[in-house]
Amino acid sequence: MNICFQNSYQRAFGTFPLKGDVLAQAVSAAAEIGYRAFDTAQMYGNEADTGAALRATGLPRETLCITTKVRPENYSDARFMASVEQSLKDLQLDQVDILLLHWPDPSGDIAPSLRLLQQAQDQGLARNIGVSNFTAKMMRAARSLVDAPLVTNQVEFHPLLNQNTLLAAASETGIPLSSYCSVARGEVFKYPLFAQIGAGYGKSAAQVVLRWILQKGVAINTMSTKPDNIRANFEVMDFTLSSVDMARIEAMTEVGFRVVTKALVPIAPEWD
Repeated sequence: MNICFQNSYQRAFGTFPLKGDVLAQAVSAAAEIGYRAFDTAQMYGNEADTGAALRATGLPRETLCITTKVRPENYSDARFMASVEQSLKDLQLDQVDILLLHWPDPSGDIAPSLRLLQQAQDQGLARNIGVSNFTAKMMRAARSLVDAPLVTNQVEFHPLLNQNTLLAAASETGIPLSSYCSVARGEVFKYPLFAQIGAGYGKSAAQVVLRWILQKGVAINTMSTKPDNIRANFEVMDFTLSSVDMARIEAMTEVGFRVVTKALVPIAPEWD
């Protein structure tokens, strides 16, 4: 079985925006706590630091699930494979476990970049492939454009944003979602409900939020530089939110708070 899809790998440690010694210390702490899935990207500018940090842990390669993402500037025949090969060199890998397109092609034509993504897998540069920041409409199109399974669509996902359209597309296409901005960059902590629910389980507000995401069938990516928080983000498998509490949290999605707007990322698509 591919380790990336075992339950224990549904909690990934994200590396954005960390670099240098701060990244090295955070990755070391995460590995010691038990993380085995790690997420980076060309756009983060930290693949080499991530590769060095993972090598320093001494963990066997076969126990790790490493994800990186191709930046849109490299979506061309001339640059795509060379950029992936550079990513592998920086990460000190022969093959990445999951290779994603970081954003839909800003031109609006997603077919060429998906073709290149599949070629990267065919050439053995990536064990699995997927996408990030694709709309539901793009997910349906991608499913028909790529022969290989797309193993995830990594998107902003948290309890302050209704992503039911994407969840429905995930069910329809068989492309699972995974989350980034899982605590909405701290915005969730402005709402007492999550801490109130957490008190009933002996868990923090953040742990409740992450558990809700997991129970929605979405894998989580989290980042912290504080060992206590890194551990807390990992320790979300030992409780289950009741259906009542899941519904109470679901109601919060009507807040409609989105971190990744066009103001923040001009190439972001028109979300559906």
